[in-house]
Amino acid sequence: MTGTFPGRDGTELAYRELGEGRPVVLFHGYLSTARVNWLAYGHAARLAERGRRVILPDLRAHGDSAKPHDPAAYPPDVLADDGFALLEHLGLTDYDLGGYSLGARTVLRMLVRGAKPGRAVVAGTGLEGVVEPSGSVEHFRRVLDGLGTFDRGSAEWKAERFLRSTGGDPVALRHLLDTFVGTPPEELSRVETPVLVLVGDRDDGQRGADRLAALLPHGEFREVPGDHMSAVADPALGTAIADYLTTS
Repeated sequence: MTGTFPGRDGTELAYRELGEGRPVVLFHGYLSTARVNWLAYGHAARLAERGRRVILPDLRAHGDSAKPHDPAAYPPDVLADDGFALLEHLGLTDYDLGGYSLGARTVLRMLVRGAKPGRAVVAGTGLEGVVEPSGSVEHFRRVLDGLGTFDRGSAEWKAERFLRSTGGDPVALRHLLDTFVGTPPEELSRVETPVLVLVGDRDDGQRGADRLAALLPHGEFREVPGDHMSAVADPALGTAIADYLTTS
Protein backbone atom coordinates (compact mmCIF):
# COMPACT_ATOMS: atom_id res chain seq x y z
CA MET A 1 0.00 0.00 0.00
CA THR A 2 1.19 3.52 -0.79
CA GLY A 3 -0.19 6.83 0.38
CA THR A 4 0.54 10.50 0.93
CA PHE A 5 0.18 12.86 3.86
CA PRO A 6 0.69 16.61 4.30
CA GLY A 7 3.60 17.94 6.28
CA ARG A 8 2.71 20.62 8.78
CA ASP A 9 3.42 23.21 6.07
CA GLY A 10 1.27 21.35 3.53
CA THR A 11 4.15 19.74 1.61
CA GLU A 12 2.98 16.42 0.14
CA LEU A 13 4.97 13.50 1.51
CA ALA A 14 4.82 9.83 0.58
CA TYR A 15 4.79 6.63 2.59
CA ARG A 16 4.37 2.89 2.10
CA GLU A 17 2.83 0.25 4.33
CA LEU A 18 3.00 -3.51 4.63
CA GLY A 19 1.87 -6.00 7.20
CA GLU A 20 -0.72 -5.86 9.95
CA GLY A 21 -0.47 -5.43 13.70
CA ARG A 22 1.11 -2.92 16.04
CA PRO A 23 2.58 -0.06 13.98
CA VAL A 24 6.27 0.68 13.60
CA VAL A 25 7.45 3.72 11.62
CA LEU A 26 10.90 3.45 10.01
CA PHE A 27 12.83 6.45 8.65
CA HIS A 28 15.55 6.02 6.02
CA GLY A 29 18.92 7.75 5.70
CA TYR A 30 20.12 10.80 3.78
CA LEU A 31 20.23 10.37 -0.03
CA SER A 32 18.34 7.08 0.34
CA THR A 33 14.65 6.12 0.19
CA ALA A 34 12.26 3.90 2.10
CA ARG A 35 12.46 1.39 -0.73
CA VAL A 36 16.26 1.22 -0.66
CA ASN A 37 16.80 1.12 3.12
CA TRP A 38 13.87 -0.97 4.27
CA LEU A 39 12.28 -2.89 1.38
CA ALA A 40 15.18 -3.87 -0.87
CA TYR A 41 17.02 -5.89 1.78
CA GLY A 42 13.96 -7.48 3.38
CA HIS A 43 14.04 -5.64 6.72
CA ALA A 44 10.45 -4.39 6.49
CA ALA A 45 9.22 -7.80 5.34
CA ARG A 46 10.90 -9.42 8.34
CA LEU A 47 8.99 -7.13 10.69
CA ALA A 48 5.74 -7.74 8.83
CA GLU A 49 6.31 -11.48 9.18
CA ARG A 50 6.60 -10.94 12.93
CA GLY A 51 3.11 -9.43 13.04
CA ARG A 52 3.87 -5.73 12.67
CA ARG A 53 2.30 -2.99 10.55
CA VAL A 54 5.37 -1.38 8.97
CA ILE A 55 5.08 2.26 7.87
CA LEU A 56 7.84 3.61 5.64
CA PRO A 57 7.85 7.33 4.83
CA ASP A 58 10.07 8.90 2.20
CA LEU A 59 11.69 11.86 3.89
CA ARG A 60 11.11 15.34 2.50
CA ALA A 61 13.37 15.88 -0.56
CA HIS A 62 13.70 12.09 -1.04
CA GLY A 63 12.04 9.29 -2.97
CA ASP A 64 8.41 9.88 -3.88
CA SER A 65 7.98 12.80 -1.48
CA ALA A 66 7.97 16.40 -2.66
CA LYS A 67 11.33 18.00 -3.39
CA PRO A 68 10.66 21.74 -3.21
CA HIS A 69 13.41 24.13 -4.28
CA ASP A 70 12.10 26.99 -2.13
CA PRO A 71 14.39 27.40 0.93
CA ALA A 72 11.30 28.32 2.97
CA ALA A 73 10.25 24.66 2.79
CA TYR A 74 13.25 23.68 4.92
CA PRO A 75 12.99 25.21 8.42
CA PRO A 76 15.14 23.79 11.23
CA ASP A 77 14.10 20.31 12.41
CA VAL A 78 11.52 19.93 9.64
CA LEU A 79 12.02 16.15 9.43
CA ALA A 80 10.86 15.73 13.02
CA ASP A 81 7.90 17.98 12.19
CA ASP A 82 7.13 15.68 9.26
CA GLY A 83 7.38 12.64 11.53
CA PHE A 84 4.84 14.10 13.92
CA ALA A 85 2.60 14.99 10.96
CA LEU A 86 2.66 11.34 9.85
CA LEU A 87 1.73 10.10 13.33
CA GLU A 88 -1.14 12.59 13.42
CA HIS A 89 -2.29 11.74 9.89
CA LEU A 90 -2.47 8.03 10.71
CA GLY A 91 -3.83 8.57 14.21
CA LEU A 92 -1.03 6.55 15.81
CA THR A 93 -0.87 6.52 19.60
CA ASP A 94 0.56 3.04 20.31
CA TYR A 95 3.56 2.54 18.02
CA ASP A 96 7.33 2.11 17.77
CA LEU A 97 9.89 4.21 15.89
CA GLY A 98 13.09 3.29 14.08
CA GLY A 99 15.56 4.90 11.75
CA TYR A 100 18.93 4.54 10.04
CA SER A 101 21.56 7.31 9.97
CA LEU A 102 19.62 10.55 9.32
CA GLY A 103 16.48 8.56 10.05
CA ALA A 104 17.91 7.60 13.44
CA ARG A 105 18.73 11.21 14.24
CA THR A 106 15.16 12.09 13.25
CA VAL A 107 13.86 9.51 15.73
CA LEU A 108 15.96 11.06 18.49
CA ARG A 109 14.72 14.55 17.62
CA MET A 110 11.15 13.27 17.92
CA LEU A 111 11.89 11.62 21.26
CA VAL A 112 13.35 14.75 22.83
CA ARG A 113 10.42 16.74 21.47
CA GLY A 114 7.86 14.53 23.16
CA ALA A 115 7.16 11.48 20.98
CA LYS A 116 6.16 8.50 23.14
CA PRO A 117 6.72 5.26 21.23
CA GLY A 118 6.81 2.02 23.14
CA ARG A 119 10.34 1.34 21.89
CA ALA A 120 12.73 2.94 19.44
CA VAL A 121 15.69 1.84 17.33
CA VAL A 122 18.43 4.27 16.28
CA ALA A 123 20.79 2.60 13.83
CA GLY A 124 23.82 3.82 11.95
CA THR A 125 24.58 6.82 14.14
CA GLY A 126 26.82 7.70 17.06
CA LEU A 127 26.85 10.31 19.78
CA GLU A 128 29.02 12.83 17.93
CA GLY A 129 26.74 13.04 14.92
CA VAL A 130 23.67 13.34 17.12
CA VAL A 131 25.05 16.13 19.30
CA GLU A 132 26.78 18.03 16.50
CA PRO A 133 25.78 17.12 12.92
CA SER A 134 28.04 19.72 11.27
CA GLY A 135 30.58 17.10 10.15
CA SER A 136 28.11 15.20 8.00
CA VAL A 137 26.57 18.47 6.81
CA GLU A 138 29.92 19.72 5.51
CA HIS A 139 30.69 16.37 3.88
CA PHE A 140 27.44 16.33 1.95
CA ARG A 141 27.75 19.99 1.02
CA ARG A 142 31.08 19.13 -0.60
CA VAL A 143 29.42 16.27 -2.43
CA LEU A 144 26.48 18.30 -3.72
CA ASP A 145 28.59 21.33 -4.63
CA GLY A 146 31.24 19.31 -6.46
CA LEU A 147 29.29 16.72 -8.43
CA GLY A 148 31.35 15.20 -11.21
CA THR A 149 34.72 16.33 -9.81
CA PHE A 150 35.68 13.63 -7.31
CA ASP A 151 38.43 11.03 -7.57
CA ARG A 152 37.11 7.57 -8.21
CA GLY A 153 36.89 5.60 -4.97
CA SER A 154 36.85 8.64 -2.67
CA ALA A 155 34.15 9.03 -0.03
CA GLU A 156 32.64 11.89 -2.02
CA TRP A 157 32.64 9.86 -5.23
CA LYS A 158 30.85 6.99 -3.46
CA ALA A 159 28.23 9.37 -2.08
CA GLU A 160 27.69 10.87 -5.53
CA ARG A 161 27.33 7.41 -7.05
CA PHE A 162 24.70 6.55 -4.43
CA LEU A 163 22.90 9.83 -5.05
CA ARG A 164 22.67 9.06 -8.76
CA SER A 165 21.48 5.51 -8.10
CA THR A 166 18.51 6.81 -6.08
CA GLY A 167 17.69 9.64 -8.49
CA GLY A 168 18.20 12.29 -5.82
CA ASP A 169 17.51 15.98 -6.42
CA PRO A 170 20.72 17.86 -5.49
CA VAL A 171 19.01 21.24 -5.01
CA ALA A 172 16.37 19.94 -2.62
CA LEU A 173 18.84 17.75 -0.78
CA ARG A 174 21.22 20.66 -0.24
CA HIS A 175 18.42 22.75 1.23
CA LEU A 176 17.61 19.88 3.59
CA LEU A 177 21.10 20.06 5.08
CA ASP A 178 20.19 23.46 6.54
CA THR A 179 17.46 21.82 8.65
CA PHE A 180 19.75 19.56 10.70
CA VAL A 181 19.97 20.44 14.39
CA GLY A 182 21.97 18.85 17.17
CA THR A 183 20.54 17.19 20.26
CA PRO A 184 22.35 18.12 23.50
CA PRO A 185 23.41 15.30 25.83
CA GLU A 186 21.23 16.65 28.63
CA GLU A 187 18.15 16.24 26.44
CA LEU A 188 19.14 12.71 25.50
CA SER A 189 19.58 11.84 29.17
CA ARG A 190 15.91 12.64 29.77
CA VAL A 191 14.54 10.21 27.15
CA GLU A 192 12.49 7.58 28.96
CA THR A 193 11.73 5.38 25.94
CA PRO A 194 13.71 2.11 25.70
CA VAL A 195 16.11 2.58 22.76
CA LEU A 196 18.29 0.11 20.87
CA VAL A 197 21.41 1.75 19.43
CA LEU A 198 22.52 -0.43 16.53
CA VAL A 199 25.64 0.12 14.44
CA GLY A 200 27.89 -1.74 12.03
CA ASP A 201 31.01 -3.16 13.65
CA ARG A 202 33.17 -1.48 10.97
CA ASP A 203 31.24 1.79 10.83
CA ASP A 204 34.12 4.10 11.76
CA GLY A 205 32.11 7.18 10.81
CA GLN A 206 29.63 6.62 13.63
CA ARG A 207 31.89 6.88 16.64
CA GLY A 208 30.38 6.89 20.06
CA ALA A 209 27.37 4.69 19.37
CA ASP A 210 28.12 2.85 22.62
CA ARG A 211 28.31 6.16 24.48
CA LEU A 212 25.00 7.21 22.96
CA ALA A 213 23.41 4.04 24.32
CA ALA A 214 25.00 4.63 27.73
CA LEU A 215 23.68 8.19 27.86
CA LEU A 216 20.09 7.13 27.18
CA PRO A 217 18.44 6.03 30.45
CA HIS A 218 17.08 2.87 28.86
CA GLY A 219 19.59 2.47 26.06
CA GLU A 220 20.97 -0.82 24.76
CA PHE A 221 23.97 -1.13 22.43
CA ARG A 222 24.43 -3.77 19.76
CA GLU A 223 26.64 -4.25 16.71
CA VAL A 224 25.87 -5.96 13.41
CA PRO A 225 28.35 -6.83 10.65
CA GLY A 226 29.41 -4.13 8.23
CA ASP A 227 30.38 -0.52 7.67
CA HIS A 228 27.91 2.32 7.20
CA MET A 229 26.81 1.24 3.72
CA SER A 230 27.04 -2.53 4.04
CA ALA A 231 25.41 -2.86 7.47
CA VAL A 232 22.11 -1.53 6.16
CA ALA A 233 22.14 -4.25 3.49
CA ASP A 234 22.90 -7.11 5.90
CA PRO A 235 19.98 -9.32 7.03
CA ALA A 236 21.40 -9.08 10.54
CA LEU A 237 20.19 -5.49 10.76
CA GLY A 238 16.57 -6.39 10.09
CA THR A 239 16.76 -9.38 12.40
CA ALA A 240 18.17 -7.26 15.24
CA ILE A 241 15.44 -4.65 14.78
CA ALA A 242 12.72 -7.29 14.61
CA ASP A 243 14.05 -9.11 17.67
CA TYR A 244 14.13 -5.90 19.71
CA LEU A 245 10.70 -4.66 18.67
CA THR A 246 8.85 -7.98 18.88
CA THR A 247 10.29 -9.39 22.12
CA SER A 248 8.26 -8.69 25.23
